[in-house]
Amino acid sequence: MERKKPNIIFILNDHQVNYGHGNQGVRIKRPVFDRFASEGVRFEKAYSVCPLCGPARRSMLTGLYPHNHGELINDEDHPYDKPVYLDILHENGYDNYYYGKWHAGPGTALDHHCSGFNYPSYNNPYNKPEYKEYLERNGLPEPVIHIEHNFTNYFDYDQMKEGSDYKQDRAWCNEHASGIMLTPPETHEAFFLADMACRKLQELSENSEEKPFHMRIDFWGPHQPYFPSREFADMYRPEDIPEYPSFGEDVTKSGKPEIYQSEDNRGISKDGKLVWPNPLPWNVWQEVLARAYAQITQMDAAVGKILEAVQRYGFGENTIVIWTTDHGDALACHGGHFDKRSYMPEEMLRVPLAVRYPEVLPAGLVSNSLASNLDVAVTMLDAAGLSFPEGADGKSLLTAGEGTDNLFREYIVCETHGHLEKHFGRAVITQRYKYIYNFGQKDELYDLCSDPYELNNLAQTETFAPVLKQIQKYLVEWAQSSRDTLPEKLGAE
Repeated sequence: MERKKPNIIFILNDHQVNYGHGNQGVRIKRPVFDRFASEGVRFEKAYSVCPLCGPARRSMLTGLYPHNHGELINDEDHPYDKPVYLDILHENGYDNYYYGKWHAGPGTALDHHCSGFNYPSYNNPYNKPEYKEYLERNGLPEPVIHIEHNFTNYFDYDQMKEGSDYKQDRAWCNEHASGIMLTPPETHEAFFLADMACRKLQELSENSEEKPFHMRIDFWGPHQPYFPSREFADMYRPEDIPEYPSFGEDVTKSGKPEIYQSEDNRGISKDGKLVWPNPLPWNVWQEVLARAYAQITQMDAAVGKILEAVQRYGFGENTIVIWTTDHGDALACHGGHFDKRSYMPEEMLRVPLAVRYPEVLPAGLVSNSLASNLDVAVTMLDAAGLSFPEGADGKSLLTAGEGTDNLFREYIVCETHGHLEKHFGRAVITQRYKYIYNFGQKDELYDLCSDPYELNNLAQTETFAPVLKQIQKYLVEWAQSSRDTLPEKLGAE
């Protein structure tokens, strides 16, 4: 008997502290994600195709590298001239529901056969009529934030003064700050989006028409601002967070390319460069990290509402659920950065990724396959028995779940075209080594097994010349197969 087309649920966090954090004594609490991953396949070595929202999100819509879909930087608004998985699902009988952030180029998800809650570009859920209706329906107050630390330099300090209360009523909600949401946890955008998703799942369960659906929930967090509510903030004692291993690194003398010096956040930069030693004492960073960790835990709880609804309304068996993040967060790493830039450390590239698909993927498998969020769209279409008509750069993660772990990929490539400055970078990662090609600047080579925090650049070390040559060959091979143009020839070519 032919299996019915599955329902598809895609859960996407934004800009999540992940790699390297929680390994030094204070674990980031993600009980819902851990339980979800134990019911499917957890990809321990998952990467972002590009450590920047717009390009990565477009890749998750098209299955293509940024250099092939054209959205190279945030808000470049390259036209949609490549097939999008949402349209393909619609053309093949799926109903699409989309709740949350877009930030993937021009238009919105509603232009791609979706219904739901979606506004252009980055935007802000807190000032939308749908959010106001949600508060009223649930008897919730307007959210109020107590600001603890403000790194923002793109509006006057007095508009978000440390120690003052603040309302997120701007056109966007990515303030570079941390603090406490003084109102109930349910006033957080994560619970608002979860409520929309749960209500739709209930509605679908009451519909007698057996038509497959795709539902996507794109949270704004845990991207800064780090504004968890009190009950989640209280789960983390800032003083318990030990100094991050690369926090004290002097990136002007440690063999790093110049790009690691780029920084323009308030209090830690001067003339567009990171100040070293970091001007803020570690106890300030402890407080910021504690809020970042707490926001992850709060969002984890919100996703738990969605996963409970999936089971409650009878969608548990014939539904594939994918949960990942668009990219990481450079918070406190390599000299003490806030946010991200054009460098490509593991903190910005590594993402959590798990897939649950009963009777197709084994439960409890922890995969060491080199996976990517580039693979998400291809995986969803594969589960539906579909594919991109013009092909794709990603691969189906359903194959990785079959147990052919290290054979899934010998190496993986991530790319950047810069953020706030132009930069051409390509990272090639194997099971052990990581090579970063930085056009016009120093190359990087790290042994991730012995140097997980990337403190020792081996690119100019004679002993590792054979490793460097081999990985450069991989990059040339990849560039040829993926139709990328490297701006200069490599020594290994």
